[in-house]
Amino acid sequence: MQGTNQATAAVQRVIKKYPNRRLYDTSSSSYITLAQVKQLVMENVPVLVKDAKTDEDLTRSILLQILLEEEAGGVPMFSEAMLANIIRFYGHAMQGYMGAYIEKNVQMFSDFQKQLNEQSNTTSPEAWGQFMRMQSPMLQSMMSGYMEQSQNLFSQMQEQTGQMLGALGLKRGN
Repeated sequence: MQGTNQATAAVQRVIKKYPNRRLYDTSSSSYITLAQVKQLVMENVPVLVKDAKTDEDLTRSILLQILLEEEAGGVPMFSEAMLANIIRFYGHAMQGYMGAYIEKNVQMFSDFQKQLNEQSNTTSPEAWGQFMRMQSPMLQSMMSGYMEQSQNLFSQMQEQTGQMLGALGLKRGN
């Protein structure tokens, strides 16, 4: 499987964004929609979105636009409280750590989901049905492991911050 990921990573789709807001996929030589860019992301195809005139990298902006549309689409993933907390980290000394923390947690959760999907593909429909009936205790156990990893990650970040503050001669507030 690792070879597949490396092969996919090597083929980056370059998409040019024109002033009229149209997106042009240079691989297929055709205009595509934001929904099609989302589909590429869902298929783990690396995309690079560039401004057609300036060559500026617009990938983050397009990905944020996709997130915004998904959040406005009816079943949001982020609560208002969570969004407000994320906003509060901008400009804060811990901004870089927060981004890294969220990124690592999302990656751990994604890995967890991938393992669950791989296990379900090798399971018969009957066994999968039985698993779904028992899912609550098993899922709680798996989520407990994920939460423990998340807590360990946060503790490591706190320790690194304390070491950094110590190296700067500053005391860490308790």
